[in-house]
Amino acid sequence: MRDTALASASPATDVEGEAPRLNRRQTAKVRTRQKVLDAARLLFAERGYEPATIRDIAKGAGMSTGAVFANFQDKAELFEAVLATDLIKLADTLKAAAAAETSLRGRLLAALTAGYHSSLEQLPLVQAVIARSWFQPVAAEIRTRAAIKPLISIVTDALQAGVADRELRQDADVHLLSDMIYDAWLSNYRRAAYDGWTIQQLTAQVGKQIDVILAGALSRQ
Repeated sequence: MRDTALASASPATDVEGEAPRLNRRQTAKVRTRQKVLDAARLLFAERGYEPATIRDIAKGAGMSTGAVFANFQDKAELFEAVLATDLIKLADTLKAAAAAETSLRGRLLAALTAGYHSSLEQLPLVQAVIARSWFQPVAAEIRTRAAIKPLISIVTDALQAGVADRELRQDADVHLLSDMIYDAWLSNYRRAAYDGWTIQQLTAQVGKQIDVILAGALSRQ
């Protein structure tokens, strides 16, 4: 990276179409933000939402509370950023698991079970997400709904493949089915968070739910 680029106040590119290069100040800001996110995620995963304070998050990141507030307005915004990052990773996990299977049920069950395995390693974080979902502001709820669309799309893609493979009827309402399966999968997190359900119990439950939801849409051929 050339000195002129480092001194620039805005990202620059050498070749049209390349990603912008950051100067030193911008690079430092990105690193600081990531350190805050990493520390916050660790505390939210260990303690949940309420017990994790900005002071403790700043301490975990090795910086002042002022540095945290320079990157995030408050703890709610920080938690939302952690959740958004986790949802991207979760979508990748579900997609990879689904791709390894060939049948419709296999793709759905593998993807949703992989989601449980990935998420339940940090149960306090799951509990925090559930608790926050009941009283977060409308704007935050809208952003969350946008963030979960890739997860629902993975279910939708599996169902559309099922139609193409004639496992499902050609007139099956794929979008309704995907919403129902996603909602059932999501509701089971409460059983893990508050009733102590294991991965095995969750897998068995979501498998039964998939069977019931798809029963009327299966191809008779």
